[in-house]
Order: sequence, then structure tokens, then C-alpha cells
Amino acid sequence: LCGAAVGVSTDALERVKTLVEAQVDIITVDSAHGHSRGVIDTVKLIKKHFPSLKLIAGNIVTKEAALALKEAGADAVKVGVGPGSICTTRVVAGVGSPQITAIMDVAEVLKCTDIKIIADGGIKYSGDITKALAAGAHTVMLGSLLAGTKESPGEEIIYEGRSYKTYVGMGSLAAMARGSSDRYFQKSGSDVKKLVPEGIEGRVPYRGEVGDVLYQLCGGLRSGMGYIGAKTIDELHQKSNFIEISSSGLKESHPHDVSITRAAPNYQGDYKWTK
Repeated sequence: LCGAAVGVSTDALERVKTLVEAQVDIITVDSAHGHSRGVIDTVKLIKKHFPSLKLIAGNIVTKEAALALKEAGADAVKVGVGPGSICTTRVVAGVGSPQITAIMDVAEVLKCTDIKIIADGGIKYSGDITKALAAGAHTVMLGSLLAGTKESPGEEIIYEGRSYKTYVGMGSLAAMARGSSDRYFQKSGSDVKKLVPEGIEGRVPYRGEVGDVLYQLCGGLRSGMGYIGAKTIDELHQKSNFIEISSSGLKESHPHDVSITRAAPNYQGDYKWTK
């Protein structure tokens, strides 16, 4: 499959036409605020001219937004405002929703439809994939977990004797200056002081080849589904139960009261406890 993203702009339809001619399979109408008139109108416009083209729209976090994109003709929705490791939307704009809550809310109103839910952001461990799918998502998007791999486009750097790769958020100043500002409904221009970023630039530990990382992530998901007794994602939706835990419960969920002497390939041992 080959997918491409377009923004909310006057030339969106022309871009889609060019992509269709290049035999694209999926188009994403990508915006930080998917429950907006611009996104909804763009989805309707694309579906009017290309009714058989699979179309994803987002990002959203509410039931109302999910229903609006459903009515507009979206085949799938991206859920997540602010959960990404390099995103600052929740503190800069004061807007967003906890990711599991957002997934559950959207899944509640779309459960009797054919619209798929993509959980975008907030995945740090393979267990988070299990939880996102259990909450109602059909698939997840990964950023920081893959940013440190050999195949990712980030620059490899050495810091204090360790290998890292640079990781630039779509809402960072650098990315917005290069063209992603329309995703945040801001005009691009030469004066970066006029941009209000909703993300950061950082570095993540180098993690080797992407195939090895994906193997561990898939293994964790298979294990989680095995614990629950789910053979399929649909069964995972039906059989999963969520419980609220305390800070002590969160602490005991991670390795504790020991010093890690050998790193595991599927655990980033840098969790910071809140006292």
C-alpha cells in the first residue's frame, strides 16, 4: 500500500488528483484539529471527486468529531491531540484529551460502523499498543519508538558516549518553518518569530534495525492478546476490561527496587517516578 497526506489548502484537490494519477492507495487529510470546517469540507470535496478512494481524516478526540467525520465520508479517523512524546499542544494550547479516554469515546460512537480508528501518539511500550487496541482502536501510529532505528531519517549523533538519532516533531519550530505550519492553521513565512510551535526537537537512543524493534513490539502485542484470550482485534475489543490504578500500582508495574544491569530490548529503563 502507498499512502500520502494532504493538508487543508486551496490546492488540496489538485494534490489528490496528482497522487491518484500516481496510483496512491490511501489519502490522509492531516490536521492537528480534525474537527474543523476546513477538514470536514476537504474530506467532502475529495470524496465527491474520488468516491472509491480510501480516506483517513484527523486528528480528533471527541465523539462529536468522530460523527462529523463519519458524515463527511471518512473511511478512518486518527485519534490523538497532544499525546505524542514531542508534542506540546496540551500545554501550549491547553487542549487535548488523555489518549485512552479519547480512543474509548470515539470507539463508542463508531462501533457499529465500518470506520476504522487509528490511535496516533502516546505509545512508549508494546503494552501500550495492546491497551490502545483494547480501548477500541484498530491500529496505531508510532513515532518515537521508530525514530531511533537505523532506517529512520533522523541524523545519528554521539552524546556522552552513546548513540542517538535526532527526532523532530511536526509541530516543532524547525518543521513548521519547512512547511508543516498549515497543519496547525498557521501561515508559513520567512519570519519564524511569527510561528507558535506545538512541538519540540529532541533525540532518542539509537535502537538498531527497525525489523528487530517491530519484532519485539509484535511479540508484546501477541503476549497481551494471549493473556486476554483474544485471537483477533475484534475479540480484544470485546474481552478487554480496564481498571483504574494508583501511583503505587503504576510503580509496581515497572521494574522496581533493583538496579538494571542488562537492558532488555523491549524496555526503556528511564521511567521517572512521581513522589
